[in-house]
Amino acid sequence: MAGAGSATAAEKPVESTMEMPAVNATLATSIAQSAVATQQTAFDYTVRAEQDKAADTARTAAKKAKQEADRKAEAEKKAAEAQEKRDAEQARATRATERKNLSVKSASNTSEDAAEAASTSTGSKSTTGSGSSATLVSFLQAQVGKAYVMGSTGPSSYDCSGLVMAAYNQIGIDLPRVSQDQSTAGTQVSLSNLQVGDILYWGSAGSAYHVGVYIGGGKFIGAQNPSTGVVERDLSYSPPTGAVRVM
Repeated sequence: MAGAGSATAAEKPVESTMEMPAVNATLATSIAQSAVATQQTAFDYTVRAEQDKAADTARTAAKKAKQEADRKAEAEKKAAEAQEKRDAEQARATRATERKNLSVKSASNTSEDAAEAASTSTGSKSTTGSGSSATLVSFLQAQVGKAYVMGSTGPSSYDCSGLVMAAYNQIGIDLPRVSQDQSTAGTQVSLSNLQVGDILYWGSAGSAYHVGVYIGGGKFIGAQNPSTGVVERDLSYSPPTGAVRVM
């Protein structure tokens, strides 16, 4: 019986050894480290997701801001173009009104004014329209020093086209009232081939903003502006753009 009991005790498996606590501790540490790593990975994913979301939000905001800036720029461009068109139309209307007013004022000049202007000329007035350059120059020189007044055609003051028209009236040549029309009233000539009596103009033919008369010797006479009045000047003082010949 004693032998049987010993055999039974020897065959019973070992339930605990001295190494078991160490194994359990190592396993627990490994599990804990794995849990920490898992938590860190989850945190990293969360941070990356938030960063990606923030980047997407920033890109969306930037795209929206660019679209808004483009829309605003396009609106400003259209507004500027519309304003430019309105300004151009207003300028055309103003020029048309000025030309109409000048024509009306010219038509309303009294015969007394015309007679007084004629009395300043030292030459006789031609009835054929061929005229005399000497008479033309003499009349113009007699006007030097008189005042510049917009819309005036003499005899005490002139504007630029009013002076040119009055001068040519002295030799029997009727000219249009305004500088734009006077710049196309004759044959266009080269500035290098000027003759006494040629009409000088500044600006483009048909839209000239100023006119004068060439009197020879590289000089011209014109009603320049309110500050200078009617003056005689060298061409170099204010080089003209072109010239027309009506004599």
